Amino acid sequence: MTDEARERSIKLTDPRTLRAYAHPLRLRLIGLLRRDGPMTATQAAARLDDNVPNCSFHLRQLAKYGFAERVPGADGRERPWRATTRYTSWDDDSDDPAMKAATDQLNSVMLAVFVQYAQDYLAVRGDEPVEWRAAAGFGDALLHVTAAELRELTEEVDALLARYDDRAADPARRPAGSRPVQIIQMAVPRGPVPPDDRRSETEP
Repeated sequence: MTDEARERSIKLTDPRTLRAYAHPLRLRLIGLLRRDGPMTATQAAARLDDNVPNCSFHLRQLAKYGFAERVPGADGRERPWRATTRYTSWDDDSDDPAMKAATDQLNSVMLAVFVQYAQDYLAVRGDEPVEWRAAAGFGDALLHVTAAELRELTEEVDALLARYDDRAADPARRPAGSRPVQIIQMAVPRGPVPPDDRRSETEP
């Protein structure tokens, strides 16, 4: 992994950290810090329609596990928080029961958060300019691919999205008229796992 990749992402490798991250408010807090931070617990509570003690507690928990950190404040009083990296990653290929349970828990919480994001958008969609209504929205495609092809496709999508990373880190690079857009990736296999195909190369 390159130094740049290390700076961009924090990888979760143990069940305890995965479970610590798997909390709806913590996911929303870290998403807020990555998008609009740094900010104080008071500012975060106002943005998320929550209370300050609750946000303060969960920000400290995020800091405990390396997701967030304090930075100097402008007035020397309440110090704001910032995200330590732009992304969080983890592997879903472990056969360890504790890891499988922890990743399942995190994926379930993330799905609920993503659904809430979509519902929040639908609640205001009618007031959006027509060009944004036409550009945004939902869609799906049913593909017939192998596991290797699916992984390759996911990596290609990740590389495509990475083209816009510099705009997240540097507001000066954001073109006029741009705004934050949440791209949510879901690759959900349908149907049973196919049997292993061991046909001879000479078989038609």
